[in-house]
Amino acid sequence: MSKYNELVKSLSENDILSQFSNDIIPISNRPNSKSSEISTEDDAEFSGHDEEQIKLMNENCIVLDYNDNVVGTATKKTCHLLTNIERGLLHRAFSCFIFDSNGKLLLQRRAKEKITFPLLWTNTCCSHPLSIDDEIGDVTNTDLNRNVKGVINAAIRKLDHELGIPADDLKRKGEFHFLNRIHYMAPCNDPENRWGEHEIDYILIYKVEKDKFLTINPNYNEVENYMWVDRERFQEMLNDKENCHFTPWFKIICENYLFTWWDQLNDLTKVENDTNIYRML
Repeated sequence: MSKYNELVKSLSENDILSQFSNDIIPISNRPNSKSSEISTEDDAEFSGHDEEQIKLMNENCIVLDYNDNVVGTATKKTCHLLTNIERGLLHRAFSCFIFDSNGKLLLQRRAKEKITFPLLWTNTCCSHPLSIDDEIGDVTNTDLNRNVKGVINAAIRKLDHELGIPADDLKRKGEFHFLNRIHYMAPCNDPENRWGEHEIDYILIYKVEKDKFLTINPNYNEVENYMWVDRERFQEMLNDKENCHFTPWFKIICENYLFTWWDQLNDLTKVENDTNIYRML
């Protein structure tokens, strides 16, 4: 067990709320709103960054303890500052993988405007459920199924926002499957060394039904490029370390799970609904 893992595991709800008292709203007082009204005009961290992406840094993310219990709400900025991450601040996320009926995976390349991990290839969509009723799940921390439903609602919202896939398409043309949760931390390696990720990441696979096709209309403030790839083409990309660079969470999933899941796309029953949290710290 790494020292960082031990640190995060040692933090109780009271420890987290005390240590980040100026930045976290306790769950009992959470605002049921997607974003906080916080001025970022004078924030040095955002100097030179895109205005639309700066606004998104006010989104209200879900702060967790080591066991994925909801502790409170904090802004996306607070959750992604590396100084906070190094002190153990943890939030909830999701990573969605869309496969078509021929077994091709939809990849996206993150836009250059992104504040964290710009221009890296990654899975179809990766983002955060927000501290709102439809996405926060079970605040009593007893019902994983409610958490999964909240995460799926967040995935539907973000697939529309990033790739322009209508919610109606997702409801009519396929099905979401919850696989498992991974817990990881990764610095962004931005020039100022300001940003990073520390997440319990809910992994979702969405399978498109035979003879159905999703509408894709990408938001180029979010997505630089996208492509459908089969296993052979994707393996070529993974091996092309000079030209293809990937987000850290995507690399973790590829190294540990993705090809096993790919082999079982026709029947995911043996790998879905795993209640474990897999630590990659």
